[in-house]
Amino acid sequence: MGEVSLAIHGRNYGVACDDGQEPRVSKLGVYVDRRLREIAAAGAASNESHLLVLTAIVLADEIQELREMLQNAKANSNIKPPVPVQQGISREEEEQIVEAIDHLASRINTVALRLQEIQ
Repeated sequence: MGEVSLAIHGRNYGVACDDGQEPRVSKLGVYVDRRLREIAAAGAASNESHLLVLTAIVLADEIQELREMLQNAKANSNIKPPVPVQQGISREEEEQIVEAIDHLASRINTVALRLQEIQ
């Protein structure tokens, strides 16, 4: 089990994570700190607890928007999976492959969106 020290709004927090996830968790901590500081600079919060709640709501809103964008992209996609060339593949196997590809495409899209936000 890995552990990362995150500096959020001038305080350090030890966060446990899976081994190998330390760089990702560190980047997420930097992102949370940046968003929190932006909200604090706007003067929207009356105290630190209020600031943390507002930041959590803003981040949850961003996640919800991304989920809606992904659902819309899936709903508007006219791409049909290709017919397997290999003979003898069952319909169930074909469906599992299509689901796996859809899942991977979704993950790639999510990573791409996150990278755009970080930059």
